[in-house]
Amino acid sequence: MNTIKQLNWRYATKKFDATKKLSKAKLNIITEAFNLTATSFGLQTIKLVVVENKAVREPLVALSYNQKQVLDASHLLVICIQNDIVDADVNSYYNNIKHIRNTSETILKPYREDLVKMMQGMSIQERQQWSTNQAYIVLGNLMTVCAIEGIDSCPMEGFLPSKYDEILKLNEKGLKSVLLLPIGYRAEDDFFSTLKKVRKPIEEAVITI
Repeated sequence: MNTIKQLNWRYATKKFDATKKLSKAKLNIITEAFNLTATSFGLQTIKLVVVENKAVREPLVALSYNQKQVLDASHLLVICIQNDIVDADVNSYYNNIKHIRNTSETILKPYREDLVKMMQGMSIQERQQWSTNQAYIVLGNLMTVCAIEGIDSCPMEGFLPSKYDEILKLNEKGLKSVLLLPIGYRAEDDFFSTLKKVRKPIEEAVITI
């Protein structure tokens, strides 16, 4: 498949076909892609909440400035960050390295201690912002994977996170919602799907030194 062709095909879908659903196989690709996305230090202080149930999604439309994509898409992806990053998160990560790669603690210990110290040196707000930066990396990666797989998507920042957290009970999981990505298939009458993509000439956008 031609990657550039698919990226030209992609657009922020304004109207989804509510009758079309992603197959289990396609959804698995998306969740695997989420888990494989690069994050700083590989710490993965983010979670993906996949909302398929339309009864759950219906009240979320009003909390998303009445953007119907939240309801009409096949699935709604809610990208979340942890409320905080604690020592246990760092230790769990390095324990996982030790288990998967059979790396000795002698090698891991200085890196483990440095990352614990780094996180402890931040305020809660700084740790949350650090995690939010990772969420944007995830969003970009998922949009690209969707395009390659022929799945439509619409990135969204316009919603009320605290209300989402309440309805989806994210607080109980120690999470905060930061970004949305409805995914599915465009409606045939979505006017925006026929518009040419507007971008600067590549000579203006890319600087080669």
